[in-house]
Amino acid sequence: MKRRMIAMLLTATMVLSATASVFAAEESDKAYVQDKGTLVIGITDFAPMDYKEEGSDEWIGFDADMAKAFGESLGVEVEFVEIDWDNKIMELDGKTIDCVWNGMTLTDEVTSSMECSNAYCKNAQVVVVPADKAEEYQDTDSLSGLTFAVEAGSAGEAEVSKLGLEYTPVKAQADALMEVSAYTSDAAVIDLLMAAAMIGEGTGYEGLTHTVELNSEEYGVGFRKGSDLAEALNEFFVTSYEDGSMMECAEKYGVQDAVVEQK
Repeated sequence: MKRRMIAMLLTATMVLSATASVFAAEESDKAYVQDKGTLVIGITDFAPMDYKEEGSDEWIGFDADMAKAFGESLGVEVEFVEIDWDNKIMELDGKTIDCVWNGMTLTDEVTSSMECSNAYCKNAQVVVVPADKAEEYQDTDSLSGLTFAVEAGSAGEAEVSKLGLEYTPVKAQADALMEVSAYTSDAAVIDLLMAAAMIGEGTGYEGLTHTVELNSEEYGVGFRKGSDLAEALNEFFVTSYEDGSMMECAEKYGVQDAVVEQK
């Protein structure tokens, strides 16, 4: 009887210890970041969200500027690290980065693998083609037979794959635009917000335009599963929306029409 009681007590202790460890793991991410003094953010070169102006080493953009402000609210420095977008979940789980903040679409894969913030921007995946061919490609039926360039692991790749179209995965959405500009691909699928900033009159890709919108979607920020940083960011979003600083930042980069109300 005595041995049985001891065994039961040991079992109960182990269960409580394991439960405490789970809670600690879930609640420790914010403390982990604050203890090391740095919030490491995984990004790609993606104007107007995260990019560098020519001749500068500083990351700017709507996402980059909001991330800096969030880091300041936590009392930590922000470090931006370019990642292979296809490996974003692995990078996050391996703690080489602390979050993914780069116009990331809230897909089922993302929300099941990360602790995500509330949506903060609306977006769509759009087809980009040479401007002189735009009239030929105004619906999904007209896209059959084209070769596409898409960012590996992106929402654009998912949409092209869903339609059964031929495509080549590339490292970044900017690379997809280069493929179309160089006529090595017929078309690309990229984010609408990026298309608004990077193609057409007054941009580096004046000869390109976007036509078909393949879907509608929302952006969120991803942290490690169970991270308390997601809730901290949601609170920061509400505060910055209410005090006007989020919209001021959005207007600076021309994405004010895409911002989702935070409440």
